[in-house]
Amino acid sequence: MYLILGATGYLGSYFVKYLQKEGEDVCGLSRTGSDYTNIDTLISILQSKKPKFLINAAGYTGRPNVDACESDKAECLWGNAVLPGRIRTACEEVGIPWGHVSSGCIYSGRKSNGEGWSEHDEPNFSFRNGPCSFYSGTKALGEEVLSDAENCYIWRLRIPFNEESNPRNYLLKLLNYTSLLEAENSISHLDEYVKACVDSFSKKCEPGIYNLTNVGSITTRQVVEWMKEEGVTEKEFSFFKNEDDFMSKAAITPRSNCVMDTTKSENHGIVLRPVEEAVRDSLRKMRMQVSV
Repeated sequence: MYLILGATGYLGSYFVKYLQKEGEDVCGLSRTGSDYTNIDTLISILQSKKPKFLINAAGYTGRPNVDACESDKAECLWGNAVLPGRIRTACEEVGIPWGHVSSGCIYSGRKSNGEGWSEHDEPNFSFRNGPCSFYSGTKALGEEVLSDAENCYIWRLRIPFNEESNPRNYLLKLLNYTSLLEAENSISHLDEYVKACVDSFSKKCEPGIYNLTNVGSITTRQVVEWMKEEGVTEKEFSFFKNEDDFMSKAAITPRSNCVMDTTKSENHGIVLRPVEEAVRDSLRKMRMQVSV
């Protein structure tokens, strides 16, 4: 049985849906239904349920975007850095392997040699190597808390997308803006990401950090061009002159725009589709949904 924390949230609900589709027994917990943030309570739950694996899909992202974290720092720090440490304590006490949803937002740009960031690279968009958003800083701290954790998988997500109508879907976010920031990023098809997370455990990959993004990278301009080519929109987008222009007009805190290296996950047989293929496929499905 899989135990999922944050099961009613955006990511958690996808884990529940995927595992149930695969015929797995699932126990989903939300903070409103059970105070799993209390170590003793979580230990008791683990001892009672005896899951073969725990998935932590809980955390704090801020809505509608990371700017909200700047005004809710206590909750953001708690959800992204303190809570993972408590889950670690409980899982190690009971001897349960587990996985933690992390983020590639702890990096900015590419490495100096032009390569993407690997699992072994020190974050360059964090409290220790700033400036950074408060959200990114807390996600980096969360990974620090788990740096020597036992039987723990850390799954890095970047900018989730698919064809479904959800305000956190990257493709829908872009459609809702008239002005965009041109940036290069690695991104993660959400359904593929969830499958990759589960596969890392079921295929007995070694515990540790995994960058789980679609192969390759894309720019904002490429995505909006693909939107037009796939018939999703005829909208004309404008672009900010640069990041300073973006910050002065549309944002409170800097954004993490970065490229991730997926060599490690590929070497373990965990491979997401090439990013253009995945994005275009999602756009076609979005177009079909609108036309029905």
